[in-house]
Order: sequence, then structure tokens, then C-alpha cells
Amino acid sequence: MNPALTDLLAVMARLRSPEGCPWDREQDHMTLRTHAVEEVYELMDAIEAGDDHEMAEELGDLLLQVVFHCQLAHERGAFDFEAVARRITDKLIRRHPHVFGDVKVKDVDEVWANWETIKRAEKHGTKHARPSALDGIPKHLPALARAEKLVKKARKASLLDPIPAPLKITRKQVALALFVAAQYAQTKGWSAEELLRTEVKRQERNLRKTEAKARGK
Repeated sequence: MNPALTDLLAVMARLRSPEGCPWDREQDHMTLRTHAVEEVYELMDAIEAGDDHEMAEELGDLLLQVVFHCQLAHERGAFDFEAVARRITDKLIRRHPHVFGDVKVKDVDEVWANWETIKRAEKHGTKHARPSALDGIPKHLPALARAEKLVKKARKASLLDPIPAPLKITRKQVALALFVAAQYAQTKGWSAEELLRTEVKRQERNLRKTEAKARGK
């Protein structure tokens, strides 16, 4: 293993030891769950700023979250960092047969199609199976990101009617409409985030009913 990574794992284990840090010893998966999200947003800021120094630091902070969760899991006999690294390595090889196998692809669309087919096969028959085309959307995504994911999956599965061709809306008009909607919600004392989250859940329920009906269930 790389010496720098070996050192990081050793430091994390020391922090969690009886002689380590009281704060680190108090943490568990649940108390840490939002920290990774915060680190990702900070990494995004560094990337958009084109700041390599900050990017390297934020990537380190994000890596710390991975190492921390791996240490916690190791302590309870679930898995460790090596198992996580091996799992993602195997997945990358398995899902890139056009690189590590003899599958031929002509474009990115075929790459994605193969990826989805392989992923479904991997999960088939397990508790992680995704029988619905709408499965696999993280429930804790921000509402707008969740809406975009839902729409993308629903359109791909032909569960949504296409927007009428004559309807022409510019990017600026969409952006303004979103901002005005948030502004109006605020004046009413409503949370635009929660309103959209509730609506996305309602739309997903309806889309799942449409999907089930199309399958004859």
C-alpha cells in the first residue's frame, strides 16, 4: 500500500484508540453522515475557482471521511479500507468491458447503456435489485437535483409525455422562474426546498403507478 495512505490509516486508528482524541472516539456513521456532503460542496467551490491548492486540501478532507467510515466499520468487523478499494476496483473493471474486455462500443451512449445493463445484472436477485426504472435516486439529494434525476429517469423510460414542441423557453427564463418561485415561497413563509421535495415525492408515486400499470401489475 502507498506509504502516505498507510500513514493516514494509522493516524485514523490512533485517533479512534483509547489514547486518541475524545471527539473522534465519540463519532459514528450517523454523526458523520453530513460531513461528507459538506466536504463535497467545498471541493466543488475549489474546482470552480480553479484553485489547485484548495482542491488538494478538500480532496484530502473528503478522503478523511472515507477513511473515518472505514475505520468505524473495521472496528465492528464489517469491512475496512482495503475491502472498499478492492470493491471499487473490481467494479470499474467489470463495468468497463470495452476497456478490460473484448466488448466494442462506438460512442458514449453505448458505454452508458452497457454500464446500466451490467449494473442491473449485478443487483438482480439481491436486496439491492432495482426493478423500477425510477429506482436508485438518493433520497437525500437536494429537491431540485432529485427532480432532475427523476425527470431524466422517467423520460428515459418513456413515463413522461414530451413537452409540446411550440413551447419555447430560454435558459434565462427558466433560471428566473426558479428564482421567482423561491422568492414567492419565502414571502409566504414557505420553504421552496420542502415544497419541491413534497412535489417530487408525489410525482414519483404517480410515475411508479404509471410504470406498474404499463407492466400489467
